[in-house]
Amino acid sequence: MYIPSFNQFPNQQEAISFMQRYSFATIVTVKDGVPTATHLPFLVKETDGQVIISSHFAKANPQSADIIDNRALVIFTEPHAYISPKNYEKETNVPTWNYLAVHAYGNCMLLDGEENKAALLKETIKYYDADYLKQYESLPGDYKQKMMKGIVAFQIVVDDLQAKKKLSQNRTEKERENIIEDLGKSDNNNEKEIADYMKSLTK
Repeated sequence: MYIPSFNQFPNQQEAISFMQRYSFATIVTVKDGVPTATHLPFLVKETDGQVIISSHFAKANPQSADIIDNRALVIFTEPHAYISPKNYEKETNVPTWNYLAVHAYGNCMLLDGEENKAALLKETIKYYDADYLKQYESLPGDYKQKMMKGIVAFQIVVDDLQAKKKLSQNRTEKERENIIEDLGKSDNNNEKEIADYMKSLTK
């Protein structure tokens, strides 16, 4: 990902926090020169300085076979906003887009075995819907076993983490204030979130 120096996240922890907040991400793999993508909920954690992300495919998804001994790119992104030239001090300007994104690269490793799959599913439910966990654990064992046979669980130890926040850092203070005010008045949640992220840069 192209990242000018002024658009870089300041540290890895902030990138991890962003990934955890916007954890429904896109995994991309390439087979025979053809890229394939699937949208999945991910668990993101840091262990001994390493970023580890994990999820599962439906076994019927052909990409679930492509990840074996393969490298993947997982893209985390969410808030974005159109930036109008009306916010700039000079007429000689063009529109742009503000956004945040994290690209995580690494080799895929299958989490084989019922025990590993069960642990991943339990952790996923606990993260996304903790109130459902008790009901899930009370489901019949044969039902859960059948379900686990239909998934492919995996994890990626990230070896290249690229994080970008394009938030008008190259504009004047007045222009940034104009953009924050403009987006902050919007009914669009994406635009409001970008305004909030821009405000956080000035703190």
